[in-house]
Amino acid sequence: MLDIAIIGSGPAGLSAAINAKIRNKAVEVFGPSLKKSGNLRKAEKIDNYLGFFEISGEEMVDKFIDHASKMGVKFNEGRVVQIFETGDFYTLNVENEFIEAKTIILANGIVNERSIDGETEFLGKGVSYCATCDGPLYRGKTTVLVGDSETAEEDVNYLAGVCKKVYYVPLNKNSNKVDPRVEIVHNDKPVAISGDKTVKSLKLKNQELDVDGVFIIKDQVPTSQLLSGIEIENKAIKVNQNMETNFKGVYAAGDCTGKPFQVAKAVGQGLVAALQAVSYLHENS
Repeated sequence: MLDIAIIGSGPAGLSAAINAKIRNKAVEVFGPSLKKSGNLRKAEKIDNYLGFFEISGEEMVDKFIDHASKMGVKFNEGRVVQIFETGDFYTLNVENEFIEAKTIILANGIVNERSIDGETEFLGKGVSYCATCDGPLYRGKTTVLVGDSETAEEDVNYLAGVCKKVYYVPLNKNSNKVDPRVEIVHNDKPVAISGDKTVKSLKLKNQELDVDGVFIIKDQVPTSQLLSGIEIENKAIKVNQNMETNFKGVYAAGDCTGKPFQVAKAVGQGLVAALQAVSYLHENS
């Protein structure tokens, strides 16, 4: 079991990781590498981070990752689909791999909380954020996958080998890597998910698909769905000055806590979150 699971591999997450590691805690960082994603990497020049005048985002990312790696921080690029409260600890569903942690630090950045009408209502009743987790439940049935991420193609190809019929609604781009058994719905967008006790259809702008299940694959699961019951205020995770959320042993740091969206703020909040998590572990050991 991990002492601290950190969701997000940006400046806040890495700051939290190295400070927890210094205090000999079992830590793991979940999320895509900063070298592959993130707005920081794209910054041409950063002048407002103390001690790093005129550094590029790419250079800063490399320094952050190198620092964490040299300290032995463990990285897991799997996508955390859901976090469950399990008695005195938490269980992370990392694309159908279940990992337990005593505390959680949410450092998942700015997450698009917008959802399709009916998405929240039918979550677990035909709506899923993980094809490999829930795909087998739809063996021999008809599903649709709505994707805005790189992993969407892999997931829709997986469903093609399980389901009777699979539709794919690519939100970002068309792809030539999709299984020929999949029917790609070009130039259309989801509007609403409808059904009775379970999903029956996905309404698009130009048509309606009769389906048994809707898979919504995003780079990041909306925070409100990631940890059901987490308190959100002004589209950000609500925290106090100790980075504590409304869940015991769960902290948040960085852009996910709201403005200002700055590296220095993220790094500082990551430090505070880590120290508070360590204190919580000592008090409850």
